[in-house]
Amino acid sequence: MNAIKFFWLGVVLVNSLNSRAQTPRLESSCDAPQHEAWTKLLQTHVDSFGWVSYKGFRSDSLALNAYLNLLAACEPNDSWTTTESLAYWINVYNAFTVKLIVDHYPTSSIKDIKSGIPFVNSVWDINFIPIGGRILSLNDVEHNILRKEFEEPRIHFAIVCASKSCPQLLKEAYEANKLEAQLESQARNFINDTTKNEIEAEEIRISSIFKWFTSDFTKNSSLKEFIARYADMDFSSDAKVKYRKYDWSLNGN
Repeated sequence: MNAIKFFWLGVVLVNSLNSRAQTPRLESSCDAPQHEAWTKLLQTHVDSFGWVSYKGFRSDSLALNAYLNLLAACEPNDSWTTTESLAYWINVYNAFTVKLIVDHYPTSSIKDIKSGIPFVNSVWDINFIPIGGRILSLNDVEHNILRKEFEEPRIHFAIVCASKSCPQLLKEAYEANKLEAQLESQARNFINDTTKNEIEAEEIRISSIFKWFTSDFTKNSSLKEFIARYADMDFSSDAKVKYRKYDWSLNGN
C-alpha cells in the first residue's frame, strides 16, 4: 500500500473512531446504579497502601466485567443528583483503567500500552469505554466530563491512572451518600503522603498533578492556599514551589 493510500486509510479510521466517541447520548431513564460490586472487588484486590493486584483482578474478570456492564448499561440523566453523577464517573474512570491494565497484563506501565491505531496519540485516547451508546476514552471521561461538567478539583485525588505517583486507589467505590467525606479524605491523604508531596516550611516539593492542572486548583484560591487547607505541615506563603518527577511505573503487580 503506498503512502497516500495509507494516509487516507488512517484518516478514515480515526474519523470513524471519533464519530463513535462523539455519538449523541441516548436518552436514559434508569436510576443511579449501586456500586457494591466495585467495593467488593477493591477490598479484595487493593491493599491499605493502594497497591493493586492486577493479577487478582484478572482472575476475577467475570465479576469485573459484570460491574463494567452495569456502568455501561446506564449513564447519568436528569433524575440523578450531582453527587450520584460525579461518583458514577469517578468509578467509571477507575474501573475501566483497571480493565485496561488487566487486558494488557503484564505491563510495567500504563504508558507502555499501545493503541495500534494510527494517529491515536496515547493510551488515554483509546476509545474503549461503552457508555450510553458512545465509545469513550479515558481522556473523554477526565477532561470532557469530570473536569468540564463538575469543576471539582478533588477529582484529581480520586481518579487513578494505574501509576505509582497517582493517588492511592481507594478500597471502596465512590458513593453519593459519602462522596464529600471521601473526596476530603483523599485530598488530605494525597497531600500528606510523603511519597507524593514533601511539605516543608520554606519549600514545598509537590506532585506534577498540581502543575498539570493548576487552573483546576486555583479557581477560588491560590495553589498554595489550596494545599495549605489540607497539609498537616505549615509552610510560609513565600515558600518555594518545586514539582516532583512523575513515576509512571505500575501501581501494583
